Amino acid sequence: MIIALNNKCNLTREEFLKYQEKLENMKELPPMILCPTNLYLGEFRLSNMKLGAQNVSSKGCGAYTGEVSASQLKSIGVAYCIVGHSERREYQKETDQEINEKIKQLLKEGIFPILCVGETKEERERNLTTKKITEELEEATKDLTDQEKQQIIIAYEPIWAIGTGIIPTNDEIKEIMTTIKEVFPNNKVLYGGSANESNIDQLKEITEIDGYLLGGLSLKPENLKIFLEKLKN
Repeated sequence: MIIALNNKCNLTREEFLKYQEKLENMKELPPMILCPTNLYLGEFRLSNMKLGAQNVSSKGCGAYTGEVSASQLKSIGVAYCIVGHSERREYQKETDQEINEKIKQLLKEGIFPILCVGETKEERERNLTTKKITEELEEATKDLTDQEKQQIIIAYEPIWAIGTGIIPTNDEIKEIMTTIKEVFPNNKVLYGGSANESNIDQLKEITEIDGYLLGGLSLKPENLKIFLEKLKN
C-alpha cells in the first residue's frame, strides 16, 4: 500500500514547517510520499516519508527559465514525481507527448514517475472512460522499454471527482483498475479523487487498489490520521 500526498499550491513556508511537525509525529505508517510545492522541496525534513515533486521539466538543464529539471530534483533527494495531473493538463495545456518526455527525463535520473490518468464527466457519460485512459497510458509510455514501464506508478483520478467529495462506485473503480492492470500487470495502481476518511471504508473493499494519491486530505493531518487508521483496520 502506497500513500502519496499532493499538497498542490498550498501552505506558506511557516505553515509547511508546522505541517511537517504534525506528519513527523505519525507512527506505524505505510510507505508514504510527500509532494510539496517545488518551493519547499529543500525544506523537507521528514524521516517517515519519501520526498516527491509535483512536476518536472520535459527538458534537461539549460536555458529554460522557470523550469526544474529531473537532475535538479534528484540532487536534493526527490525519489518520486507526479506527472500528467489533470490540473496541469487543463491549466498548463500539457500534452501526452510532453508528459512522455517528462517520464523519460525522470527515469533517466532514477526517479519514479507517478502518472495520473482519468476521464472527465462528459467522457464518462459518453462511455469513453476506458478509451481515454488507454490512450493516455499508451501515449505517456511511448518508446519505453518494458523494464522502464514497470518503474511507473499509475494513479487513476476521475477528473470529475477531484475536489468534489463524490467518488465513482466500487464497481466503476474496479473496472478501470482491472483495465489498467491488464495492460500494466506489474505496476502499482493508486486511486485519487476525493478519497477521504469518510469513504475509505468503502474504497478499501476494492482489492485492486494498491494505494492512494491524496490532495485535499493531505493538508489535514488530523483527518489523514483517521484515514490511515481506517485503512489499516
